[in-house]
Amino acid sequence: MKPNRNVWLMYAVALLQGMVFYGPIATLYRQAAGVSIFQIGIIESASLALCLLLELPWGIIADKIGYKKTMIICYGLYFVSKIIFWRAGSFGTFLLERLLLSVVMAGLSGVDTSVLYLSCKEGSSQKAFGIYNNLQTTGLLFAAMIYSVFIKDDYRLAGFLTVISYGVAALLTLGLAEVKAEDGAKPNPKGFLLVLRKTLANRRLLLLLVGVALFSETHQTVTVFLNQLQYVRCGLSAAAIGYIYIGVTLAGLLGVFSARLTRRLGVLPFASVLFGTAAAACIVLAAVKSAWLSVAAVALLRISFSLFQPLQTELQNRQVKTQNRATELSIYALIIDSLGIGTNLVYGKLADINLSVALYSGAALCLIGFLCFRLWSMNDGAGIKQGQN
Repeated sequence: MKPNRNVWLMYAVALLQGMVFYGPIATLYRQAAGVSIFQIGIIESASLALCLLLELPWGIIADKIGYKKTMIICYGLYFVSKIIFWRAGSFGTFLLERLLLSVVMAGLSGVDTSVLYLSCKEGSSQKAFGIYNNLQTTGLLFAAMIYSVFIKDDYRLAGFLTVISYGVAALLTLGLAEVKAEDGAKPNPKGFLLVLRKTLANRRLLLLLVGVALFSETHQTVTVFLNQLQYVRCGLSAAAIGYIYIGVTLAGLLGVFSARLTRRLGVLPFASVLFGTAAAACIVLAAVKSAWLSVAAVALLRISFSLFQPLQTELQNRQVKTQNRATELSIYALIIDSLGIGTNLVYGKLADINLSVALYSGAALCLIGFLCFRLWSMNDGAGIKQGQN
């Protein structure tokens, strides 16, 4: 009974975690409190840097104190971070919120999915992960609908409702039953450093990770932050932005067709289409002030990345050469996020100068990312062929 209870509790937590009621206006929320786009970029970069520093220590702590305690601590801090965000009114308080969130994200990294995996019956974990991810999206869509219909221009109410949803999620984690990690799964700092050295010495692999990072960070920055500035530039209202947020989020669900399209087109041709579409979307956003074209471009960027994400996850897994799969994949994530620190600063500074320049730079980085991906594919034919099976 306990494992089943864990699964249902994790489902409920995922749904509540998705309910970020200020999601459609996260950038505007900060701007209304006097925070500039460049300062948002600084906050995001500082957040990523702290998350990277805490990734390994938190993994060791989680195995030592147990996954249940780790979940309780992290979701308690999550709740506190949302309270800070709700009341924040300056660069310093928004920075504090984001740094606290970094502690949370590093702590939850791999722990939430481990709890779900170890709580499932044998052979049912993949289905559970699918439901878990869909519930997060469902929560996000529900919150966006509530914002668009009822909250509209009341930013602080959106922040308060998010506090409530995360508070309930924190309470639910108290009902989790402890689960045990598999034998030999405990992290080894020396093993981590050995795999890190091997990864950094593999130049072909680094090309893949750079390509993934540039695509990922461009998608994240444009669809989460810069898109809202573009919508305002096009004269859209806060309520309209909320409805657009819902539509674009729904468009992202098309990522379910990634495997089918990869098999039909092949890895490199499919990736070429996705990188090219993302670059074209950024160019359209930079060049026009049409609301409809802007929404269409943001939706295309979201769809492109949603289709690319399963493919790049598959390709990264195929690169693992050691028995320490989780450690190696974690290092890949650290490298990708490290690159994100620099891109966040670049996008933030350019957007403060001129939004169109920032968006054109997004197109350039997507093209550079594709070049890296293509160079990797030319030197890693085995990986490409396996990806087409």
